[in-house]
Amino acid sequence: MAWLSSWTSFVRVVEIGSMAAAARRLDCTRAQISKQVGELEKAFGVRLFERTTRKLRLTPAGEIFYQHALRALAVVDGADLAVRISTEVPCGVLRISASLTFGRLYIAPLLPRLAERYPQLECELLLSDDLVDLIDDRIDLALRLTKTPPEDAVARPLTLVKRLICAAPAYLDTHGRPATPAELSSHQCFDFPHPYGNGRWRLLDRQGEETAVPVSSRFRINNVDCILDALLAGHGMAILPTYLCRSYLADGRLHAVLDDYEPLSSFGRHVYACYTPSRVRLAKVRVVLDELEALFLPVPPWERPD
Repeated sequence: MAWLSSWTSFVRVVEIGSMAAAARRLDCTRAQISKQVGELEKAFGVRLFERTTRKLRLTPAGEIFYQHALRALAVVDGADLAVRISTEVPCGVLRISASLTFGRLYIAPLLPRLAERYPQLECELLLSDDLVDLIDDRIDLALRLTKTPPEDAVARPLTLVKRLICAAPAYLDTHGRPATPAELSSHQCFDFPHPYGNGRWRLLDRQGEETAVPVSSRFRINNVDCILDALLAGHGMAILPTYLCRSYLADGRLHAVLDDYEPLSSFGRHVYACYTPSRVRLAKVRVVLDELEALFLPVPPWERPD
C-alpha cells in the first residue's frame, strides 16, 4: 500500500502544523514529506495546503481530504490490529472438519473446553465422511484418516489407527470362529459399498505377507456406526477401527478374531491434522493443535490401559 505512507505524512503535517516537525516525528527528511504532499496534490489535481512564511493552512479541499484520510487510516489501523491479534489471541470462528464417528467420539468433546478457555473463540465442527475442500469450505483444520494427505496443505500426523476383525459372541456361537483367513469366505462379512469396499479383505500376517480374501454380505452400509450396530445384534463380522471397538472388546460385547492378521484399509493408518499454509500462524489453529496433540500423543486414548 504505497499510498499509506503519503496519507500518514499528510495527516501528521496537519496535526503538528509543520513539515519539518512531522518529518522528525516520522523519522524522515523534510524533503521526503514535501515530496509526498506534492504527489498527493498532483494526484488530486488540487492544492491541499495554503503555504505562508509562518505556517501551513488547509485549503477547503485539504479539509475534506483530511477527514477522509483520518477515517481511512483508522480502518487500516483496525485491520492491522485485528490481524495481529488473530496471531496472538485465539479469536473468531474456528471451523473443524472430521469424519462422522471419529469426530463425534473424540473431537466434539474438545469444543466446550476450547470455548470455555478462550472467550473470544467460537467453534464449529462439521462432521462428514466426504472430503471437504479446505479453501472453498473455509475449514481451519481438518482431521483426515488417509494414505495421501493433500499436497497443498500442511499435514501433521496425529496418531495411528489399528483395525481388528470383530464379531459378537452370539454370532460366533452360532456360526463358529474362523481359524484361517480363507474361512472368512463362508461368513457374513460386512464391507463398505463401492468405492471403499470391493468385496475383498486385505490382511497382513506377522511376517508381513499380505493375503486378499473374498468376502460376501447380503447388505452393505457406508457408515461404521451402523455396521457396529449390526455386529452387536449378531448379524456378522466386520473390520472395525480400534478407536470404535476397543471398549466393546473390553466388556465382552465383541470378540476379535484372527488376531495374528492386521486388516488393511484404503484409508490408510494415519490420522492427520490438515490445514492450509495461511492458517499456520493463527492462534486459534495453534491452540486446537495443542489440544489434539495432548489427546492423541504419545498414545491415543483408546489404546491406554485405563
